[in-house]
Amino acid sequence: MPARRRGLDDLDLRVLRLVADRPRSGLLEIARLLGVARGTVQARLDRMAADGVITDYGPNLSPAALGYPVQAFTTLEVEQAAREHISRTLESIPELLEACIVTGPGDVWCRVAGRDNEHVQRVIDRMLTIPGVRRSTTVIALSTVVPHRVLPLAAADR
Repeated sequence: MPARRRGLDDLDLRVLRLVADRPRSGLLEIARLLGVARGTVQARLDRMAADGVITDYGPNLSPAALGYPVQAFTTLEVEQAAREHISRTLESIPELLEACIVTGPGDVWCRVAGRDNEHVQRVIDRMLTIPGVRRSTTVIALSTVVPHRVLPLAAADR
């Protein structure tokens, strides 16, 4: 859902930072730390959720801690007419962390996790059996320099 408004004010950003830094804190604790009423924090969170700024409150899971320490980025070249079927089939692969339709030499960019390089190879082989997938190009991630993040982007829009 696209945001209905552009930008966040200082209090919005402070609320988001605290929720990100202390995800297990309750509204009362966040309000106390910010020096505002609990209802103010609740209203801000509700508005940002309704506007599509906040998309999830779930825990962030570590693939490595779950036994999948190897991550790879695979670009699939696909038959355009089969994209919808390919997208639905990709959703059934649990090791697939993310997939995006992209521009450039490939068509679908996938981030996958595996127990080891051989497991990643089996995941890629499974993707290559999907009707309409022509070929793949894969790179293995050696380390994460900057993890997925959005909060700095929200603060930069000020």
